[in-house]
Amino acid sequence: MTELRVIAPDGVGEVRRGDDLAALLVDRVALEDGDVVLVTSKAVSKAEGRVVPGTREEALAGETVRVVARRGSTQIVRTSHGLTLAAAGIDGSNVASGSVVLLPIDPDASARAIRARLIELTGLTVGVVVTDTAGRAWREGQTDLAIGAAGVRVLEDFAGQQDGYGNDLVVTSPAVADELAGAAELAQGKLGGRPFAIVRGRADLVLRFDDAGAGAAALVRPDGADLFGYGAREAVLRALLGDPDDAVGFGAPSDAGELAEVVEQIGGVPQIEGGWVVVSGDVGRDALRALAFAHGWVIDPAGAGDRVRLRPFGIYP
Repeated sequence: MTELRVIAPDGVGEVRRGDDLAALLVDRVALEDGDVVLVTSKAVSKAEGRVVPGTREEALAGETVRVVARRGSTQIVRTSHGLTLAAAGIDGSNVASGSVVLLPIDPDASARAIRARLIELTGLTVGVVVTDTAGRAWREGQTDLAIGAAGVRVLEDFAGQQDGYGNDLVVTSPAVADELAGAAELAQGKLGGRPFAIVRGRADLVLRFDDAGAGAAALVRPDGADLFGYGAREAVLRALLGDPDDAVGFGAPSDAGELAEVVEQIGGVPQIEGGWVVVSGDVGRDALRALAFAHGWVIDPAGAGDRVRLRPFGIYP
């Protein structure tokens, strides 16, 4: 039998700049070797002085690397952490009116610091996860996930193993740090004033006291490696504008065969010639340019008579 226990202590009170989060926790609960300690990003940010005056709208630009999607006043953006979040994770709840809380500058470093302090205070080997709340594509509601981690395995890797039927597992890799964050939020609640939780029963995920691990940064898919780098409307606009700085959101260039297939769908007659895609037929040049851009290709400015030659970014005759 496997048992998982989640403990969220009461009575922490308001976290303020300079507070020792590790001390606040050990004063309220007895930790054990192998525990995973989860701390909300809001508590970390408050302790680190990341509360600033103003509104979310005023703070958003400074926390945004790239706008992924916009619907009315809602903006989904990619942050400097590599996270894709509504309003860059800026939070205006549970904070004095006229102020907002920004995410920690480096959540993995925050987790390492808290872990080191916990080891100093208790002599125990524990893992630490910094959590934040996020929505999910195609799903209603929100759940907590890991944005910082130290001393805990954030991913399990079952690739190369076999299931009970002898099938090879190829890409099975549970994001266990996110699962721990979700379990912790169930005990913490949103309005209970419980910024800490301890998950007990997964000591196998906790690393040696001298091993901080890869951190939650290992959970972030590199920009351009995701299949959904822009919202649907934004992808159309970015492709039409064709700014090279926007290319990363569309990912790696498609191969010539894939591009030829989509060119044919818009009425072009493609041929692959020496790695180029040469297009004839009744297709507008602007449409072809946008389609090529979205697939990591561009129109060759040298031209080819009444046909249009397409090449991948960075490839020249």
